[in-house]
Amino acid sequence: MAFHGSPFVAEIKNGRIEGKGKYTFPDGNVYVGFFKDSQFHGKGTIHFKNGGTYEADWVEGRAVQGFYTFKDGLEYEMEDWDYCTERDRRFYTERVRGFSHGAPQLTNDPAGPRKIPPNTYDTGDGYYCPDANRIYDYEGKMLREPDQDEANWIKR
Repeated sequence: MAFHGSPFVAEIKNGRIEGKGKYTFPDGNVYVGFFKDSQFHGKGTIHFKNGGTYEADWVEGRAVQGFYTFKDGLEYEMEDWDYCTERDRRFYTERVRGFSHGAPQLTNDPAGPRKIPPNTYDTGDGYYCPDANRIYDYEGKMLREPDQDEANWIKR
């Protein structure tokens, strides 16, 4: 379990990590919990550098039951997940705190949010201009004229 260059703080019994301890992965994420025979075993939590956590019950190094909590406190749910979906594309924090039209929004794009003209809506493949009722790519080339359903969905 102890990878080269990855420190851990735990009790060693017969050359193996046993009991409660802390293990730091090479990428900086940290597991805090119980070990048995140098494997995660029992209750334990991985603390990710991005602020999220994964709390789980572990058996011989494998999570058998657990849940992920995002940095903002939202718990991921396999069933009934309704954030950033086709029906409602808002992030959790946007639902909790709201947001203003034209203000910078959250993004899941590692490059950050794209620059779009004022009073337009980012559509993922470009931006929607409600005054013209057209969707343009990020360079300004017209892509399409949305029907009323799509325009309403974009403006939600």
